[in-house]
Amino acid sequence: MEASQNENVLNTFIEQNERNILHIASKVSGHYITKSDDEWAIALTAFVQAVKEYDGKKGNFLSFAKLVVQRRLIDYIRQQSKYKPELAVNPVAFDMESEEEENNTVRSAVTKKSMESGRQESLAFEIRTVNENLKEYGFSFFDLTKCSPKAAKTKIACGKVINFCIQDSMAVKVLKNTKLLPVKILEKNTKVPRKIIERHRKYIIAAIVILSGEYLELAEYLRYIREEMIQ
Repeated sequence: MEASQNENVLNTFIEQNERNILHIASKVSGHYITKSDDEWAIALTAFVQAVKEYDGKKGNFLSFAKLVVQRRLIDYIRQQSKYKPELAVNPVAFDMESEEEENNTVRSAVTKKSMESGRQESLAFEIRTVNENLKEYGFSFFDLTKCSPKAAKTKIACGKVINFCIQDSMAVKVLKNTKLLPVKILEKNTKVPRKIIERHRKYIIAAIVILSGEYLELAEYLRYIREEMIQ
């Protein structure tokens, strides 16, 4: 994007997004943030980083920037927590939509992992963001409770397809441009039957979107799942 190459354009772009940056900083911090706060400087630095690192493959810029800003602020909050006996967690991070309440299995699994490592805010934010992304493919993150593979052999087969796509930039490009899995290419290169690929389309797409994007917390969770299913 032009702002990454032109300082004047960058400054204008920052001015246009000041309100968004402050909103993100306030939401992550759990209290109102102004330009006189340290969180503003950290969020601004992260926003500039997002501008420099962004490319079209990373999806919508503002969604990408939110992830970068939030991650930097979460790191700052964790660092500050070393000097406090307890760090208060902003409950808004888990204020999900009603559809999430109907899928407690997913939330309990990912929430348990996040709470153990102190990442609950970051993980919850990524879930909301990827959920919006997956809606472009015709389903939501919470649909995965109903369409994830159960049998060990099927999990391994899906893992082969996911791994192939992650390593093949063209396959990822086709998916993101058309919102469709390149089934013929996947079947030919992985030897996984078309029936399995089509039956678990949502699961495969979700994993590819997460692992090829900026969803570090969710990607770690999926890497763990993938390691488990190939052991």
